[in-house]
Amino acid sequence: MKILIINSGSSSLKFQVIETDTDDVLAKGLCERIGIDGKFRYKNKDGKSLKEQVVMEDHVQAVNHLLKILKDLEYGVITDYSEIDVIGHRLVHGGEKFTGSVLITDEVVDAMREFNDLAPLHNPANLVGIEACQKLMPDTPMAGVFDTAFNQTMPMKAFLYGIPYEYYEKYKVRRYGFHGISHQYVSRRAAEFMDQDYESVKTIVCHLGNGASICAVKFGKVVDNSMGFTPLEGLVMGTRSGDVDAGVLEYLAKKEDMSLADLMNMLNKKSGVLGLSKNFSSDFRELTAAQYKGNYKAISAREIFAYKVAKYIGSYAAAMNGVDNIVFTAGVGENDIDMREEICSYLTYLGVTIDEVRNREQGKEVRLSRRGAPVNVLVIPTNEELEIAREVTKVMEQQKELR
Repeated sequence: MKILIINSGSSSLKFQVIETDTDDVLAKGLCERIGIDGKFRYKNKDGKSLKEQVVMEDHVQAVNHLLKILKDLEYGVITDYSEIDVIGHRLVHGGEKFTGSVLITDEVVDAMREFNDLAPLHNPANLVGIEACQKLMPDTPMAGVFDTAFNQTMPMKAFLYGIPYEYYEKYKVRRYGFHGISHQYVSRRAAEFMDQDYESVKTIVCHLGNGASICAVKFGKVVDNSMGFTPLEGLVMGTRSGDVDAGVLEYLAKKEDMSLADLMNMLNKKSGVLGLSKNFSSDFRELTAAQYKGNYKAISAREIFAYKVAKYIGSYAAAMNGVDNIVFTAGVGENDIDMREEICSYLTYLGVTIDEVRNREQGKEVRLSRRGAPVNVLVIPTNEELEIAREVTKVMEQQKELR
């Protein structure tokens, strides 16, 4: 099958076309600044690329433009829209209702709207992408792959907060965990890479980027994820605070005369390594360069990030009563060799050791741990689009069986 993968944001839309028989990426691109001053980037399997400014007043126009390029004589990879067998959408929040990937129907769309309050920045944007595709390709089936679904195996002892139970009953206030598509792909691929039985190993996946989370996967099932009710909980991130004592918020609200909106903006957009470095940067590459120049705040921000990651790894090793694989992925995890080394320096009590030469590798699959080490330390580049394609394929196969 040829699957068009759509990842729709509020003013952006990422896409890939994947041929499932070979897992080949036929084309990929990004529609940016939709509704502002539209920018379009595109590259096909033959290396032909486009960068252009395009009028995209809404997501319908963005999808229309990408479809036009996919069929273009010079840059395209299809001759007719009917060659797209199915459209797969990355959907962020499925609440407790969606524990797996689904065929998108009116009922699914209505259910997603119910979760808009849980993910106000993401779910409405995802729905806009669905609606745009429905208008332009009404006869093409669509499937949704939820970022929260893989984490739905978390036990109640891991997902409940220590607040009155009635708020879980009334509003489903609980920990959901995010980056599930990435964690699912990476944890399974790590087992394949090590020639292990996926359902017999304990894996800790460290998805470290501007957004960062850690996931404990025991025998193929998630037992914990560092993100919570929203993606704000957990690690210090690029601009997000991660774990903060709620009492701090009341204190700051009084001292700084901050509203709830002010506090949430501060926690989501002004905190993390950006805030810790006194607004120097949220980009770990820039922080690394500044660290080598002796910038104390950059050094401190990176040290705090590494410390928090190591603490979560330790807690998840305890939660699973052991660990077989510790896996680094995403932008920082795949490329920041100093960060990997510093995180692993906290884990020698687990028997973690890494080879300095192998640790110089960036953006490729590699085993960092030395031969015979009790814990495998790996780098596995994430591939969320491929995981979405595989999930969509399962959905379509299930539909065939039902028919």
